[in-house]
Amino acid sequence: MKLAGLLDGIEIIETNADMSAEIADVCCDSRRAAEGCLFVAVEGYETDGHKYIPNALDKGAAAVLCRVKPERDCAYILCADTRRALAVASANFFGRPTEKLTMIGVTGTNGKTTTTNLVKEMYEELSGRTSGLIGTNRNMIGALELDTERTTPESRDLQELFAQMAEAGCAAAIMEVSSHSLFLERVAGIRYKVGVFTNLTQDHLDFHETMENYCDAKAILFKNCEVGVVNADDKWAARLTKDAPCRIISYSAKENGGDLYAADIHYAADKVRFIANYGGESVRATINIPGKFSVYNALAALGCILALGFRLDEAAAALAHCHGVKGRVEVVPTGRDFTILIDYAHTPDGIENVLRAVKETAPGRVGILFGCGGDRDRTKRPKMGAISADLADYMIITSDNPRTEEPEAIIADILKGIKETKTPYVVITDRREAIKYAIEHAEKDDVIILAGKGHETYQIVGKTKHHMDEREIVAEVLAAQADAD
Repeated sequence: MKLAGLLDGIEIIETNADMSAEIADVCCDSRRAAEGCLFVAVEGYETDGHKYIPNALDKGAAAVLCRVKPERDCAYILCADTRRALAVASANFFGRPTEKLTMIGVTGTNGKTTTTNLVKEMYEELSGRTSGLIGTNRNMIGALELDTERTTPESRDLQELFAQMAEAGCAAAIMEVSSHSLFLERVAGIRYKVGVFTNLTQDHLDFHETMENYCDAKAILFKNCEVGVVNADDKWAARLTKDAPCRIISYSAKENGGDLYAADIHYAADKVRFIANYGGESVRATINIPGKFSVYNALAALGCILALGFRLDEAAAALAHCHGVKGRVEVVPTGRDFTILIDYAHTPDGIENVLRAVKETAPGRVGILFGCGGDRDRTKRPKMGAISADLADYMIITSDNPRTEEPEAIIADILKGIKETKTPYVVITDRREAIKYAIEHAEKDDVIILAGKGHETYQIVGKTKHHMDEREIVAEVLAAQADAD
């Protein structure tokens, strides 16, 4: 692409570059610089991209887009904001792919992953079209799964993903939009058909410093979308939407609490049923993920689908077919009179959240099987033990990803948090054996949470990944029991 086309939409302060020069790529990491690329010098919080201009030029960069004129003689373009410029130039380079896609963005502290996955499943069922997904656990182009390192990739990689989605025939892109990506302009220039807000709780204050700043970063999404779907029960909703120029659909888990609201809510160990109400219509809805938070995730997804123009009854029917997110309060089929859930909870907060959610609805005892990762924060281990002892009816303490630590040493740290507990527990270091024990000792109406591994299908021992899928282990144990019977 010619440099002039690449810079379309960027206000240039000064340049000596040949606008007819052909540019082979865009990058902001000098390690990825190559012959003929445009290097964008982004000022970060840990380092300044201007320092690496010589490195990029040595690797063959054709021009530099920067805020400060380079000391070295080269083709340069000065602009006021290189973060935004990187996003615009990347979009131009890949042919502005978001203009070919129905863009859906979901922001909030919790619930983004589940909500985006629900929307993807529902949209594809109702539209008959494929879609892309960008999120914490995985990126997807249609049914193809890609690994992910951060919730929202850097703008250049983000635009490449959108281009791949459009080329693959996706009609929509559903993405988690982090507060960092909004504040740091990674999604600058993207116009969303629908923006969704789930909730706001304390997080990322090392970056945003105050909850007000955190909220205002999230609010950027709603200045760049056509319809906002917003949790009316969250105390930050008013601040978030006060300057939003878009149409707002509010949702609530309280009767008449929003434009879309849930009534007659019934919780079960493996699902939640409620009446969804919107625009004078009422339909029965089911989400196959337990817990009160599932009502909010369901309403967020329903609101998004309504904003896309589908009917409430269609949206509710599609919701009932959704399977939820792998490793996030995932119900494992057992065919028995007890329930097994797999959840990624691997922090004190995560353990507390999943236990409280399950305790709200469990018909019987709630048991938790967990360990802690090796070569990671040791201070959280006794905290996870204490929280589990406080909230669970029984515990099975085992191994997670021990890595280079001795599993028994990790478990000893966990046990420090439950020295005074009266909650029954057993220690079984081998995780496979621990899961077998949990199943063999399950009682009617028990809900057993296998915590820590979630979507992972491996266990890291030493520096080696060994295959371990808890779904397979549960199936094997149940099959062995059936054969014995």
